[in-house]
Amino acid sequence: MNASEAHENRTAEGAEDRVLAEFAALRPRLIGVAYGLLGSVAEAEDVVQDAWIRLQRSDLAAIEDFTGWLVTTTSRLALDVLRSARTRREAYVGPWLPEPVETEPDPAETVGLADAMSWAMLVVLETLSPAERAAFVLHDVFGLTFDEVAQALGRSAAACRKLASRAREHVEERRPRFDVDPERHRAVVEAFADATGTGDFDRLLRLLDPEAVMISDGGGVVRAARNPIYGGERIARFLVGINAKYPDRTFRYVVVNGDAALLVLRGEHIDGVIALGVDAGRVARIDYVRNPHKFHGLHTGAAP
Repeated sequence: MNASEAHENRTAEGAEDRVLAEFAALRPRLIGVAYGLLGSVAEAEDVVQDAWIRLQRSDLAAIEDFTGWLVTTTSRLALDVLRSARTRREAYVGPWLPEPVETEPDPAETVGLADAMSWAMLVVLETLSPAERAAFVLHDVFGLTFDEVAQALGRSAAACRKLASRAREHVEERRPRFDVDPERHRAVVEAFADATGTGDFDRLLRLLDPEAVMISDGGGVVRAARNPIYGGERIARFLVGINAKYPDRTFRYVVVNGDAALLVLRGEHIDGVIALGVDAGRVARIDYVRNPHKFHGLHTGAAP
């Protein structure tokens, strides 16, 4: 190898190192974009890995906007997955809930901007069409311009503006107005954990809104209620029954997607995550994620 060839090799290696460093820096944001579109950490990581593979196969010198290229590519890949996921979720066993992402105690280690999308927001996003969801998440959550959204979606900027506007209206209409005071929310969550853990039916009944609803996601992998449970009394009886069957369960306070929640443990095994919607000091909605394939976003230790 002559000196010129050696220099070219070193230059190429240096360019590859820079690309790898830039990609690593952008990775949390890319995962955040994919997660916002898919509601699944595992699928988001797969999409970002696919974007990295496509980047390696591309002409790097021809890419003028490295960040824009990656965000656009990740968005397109995630949108393709989302469209196919809709078909798969129609055959899903029982209700489908998003995958919770723990956003404390170290937000730097969690999915990028996961705490910018509350749990209630993620649940509502599931009611949108793939195109509406993409336009809303990319523009309203991640701040892309409509020209950038148009490039990612393969539509005109005007069409993307309409999609985002329609999605925004749906989100405002369907998003529940739960209490947002963190201390008040945490107090109710901890009281709920204590009452559930001790099987205190009367206390649960006082904590639950009479019109409360409970959604359980086991995905056919573990046992869970196949249909929503409506009414505070029915939910209280259901929870007391679970406690009697599994008296070894313990609860730990965590924060998922910026909201107070409970990690359910059996010994050192994570059994599920409970996200609570609190309104006027009472629990109005319970989302219980039990599908073990949806625990990728939990980084807390499993010891009780």
